[in-house]
Amino acid sequence: MLDRLEAQSPDALLALIKMYAADERADKIDLGVGVYRTDDGATPVFRAIKQAEKRLIETQDSKSYLGPEGDSEFVRALMPYIFGAGSDGRADMGGRIAGMQTPGGTGAVRLAVSLAKQAGARRVHMGAPSWPNHVQILADVGLEPVLFDHANADGSANIDALLSVIEGAGQGDVVLLHACCHNPTGVDYSPAEWERIAAALAKSGLLPIIDSAYHGLGDGMEEDVAGLRTVLAAVPEALVAYSCDKNFGMYRDRVGAFYVMAKDGSQLDAIMSNANALARANWSMPPDHGGAAIRIILGDEALVKEWQDELTQMRARLRQVRETLAAADNRVPGLDLAQLADQNGLFAILKLDKDQIAKLRDDHGIYMAGSGRINAAGLTSGNIEKFIDALSDVTAN
Repeated sequence: MLDRLEAQSPDALLALIKMYAADERADKIDLGVGVYRTDDGATPVFRAIKQAEKRLIETQDSKSYLGPEGDSEFVRALMPYIFGAGSDGRADMGGRIAGMQTPGGTGAVRLAVSLAKQAGARRVHMGAPSWPNHVQILADVGLEPVLFDHANADGSANIDALLSVIEGAGQGDVVLLHACCHNPTGVDYSPAEWERIAAALAKSGLLPIIDSAYHGLGDGMEEDVAGLRTVLAAVPEALVAYSCDKNFGMYRDRVGAFYVMAKDGSQLDAIMSNANALARANWSMPPDHGGAAIRIILGDEALVKEWQDELTQMRARLRQVRETLAAADNRVPGLDLAQLADQNGLFAILKLDKDQIAKLRDDHGIYMAGSGRINAAGLTSGNIEKFIDALSDVTAN
């Protein structure tokens, strides 16, 4: 039976990682892997996480299962940061929001689209380009991805394309939106555009799934979820996928959360029973350690401050990299680097062709995805000038 399986194309990013590792040049630059790096090129454990993990080791008295819903205290502790707290101090939209822990943001996206399908969804509209795994997950679940252009040539969001999709959507349609720091373009919607999106969604009856994978790495903790909150205030129901892998540095621990906002709180038990059944079939129980450490942080004011300070430093570094590249716009013919200053997060797409990307790799030891996507955090004060000079070299010919 197994001999019927055909070999799948290797993952392009994994192939890039292997090529980079095999390159013996001391000044090589990795712009492919999507993790945050400091100006020293490291991806360290957050100081707040280190302290929380030490406390966890000292106090945890069991490794027993938590159940498919995971650490409910962790899930609740995140909610005010995502949804905000109302005048009554609650972050559950008057009892209309419930959630559960997932293996990373990927698990949350998988659960969201699986639940949407179980509820009758047939198609998922999404801006392209998007995170490559979005389409793979949709295909595996059995939902049809319907693509529209996310960004304009000038680096702005193509709001007209999205509004057209929302206005023309049919029964059983879903729209997948990035909350902030769009992967891979870095092109986000403005507050005014989020208002237009929310108003259109309120009229359409379309179910939104909002993927929040980079909260805190854009303009700020409140700013990065302002669009999400605007949508939730306007629509009757929505699904939210949330990742802690980036904003807590928990990549290998796979920490995420999935939330449902229902039309009425009385519907939540039925909805979450379906979500629990899907989770049970997919991963049985989520990993506990990372979520428990984050729960400890969110329950301690001093650790929250430590975490927030680290995020502020990360945002400032990413902003500095973008502004340095934007300031070099006149040094690189044929590329609009200036627009990078108006974008957010780790990622950006440079309009380079495959030959130019290969030349950057072969002649200069610079590794990036074949789409031209770069991870801005791979650039440091020690290598950014080399990168700019290399861009000038490959675009001048």
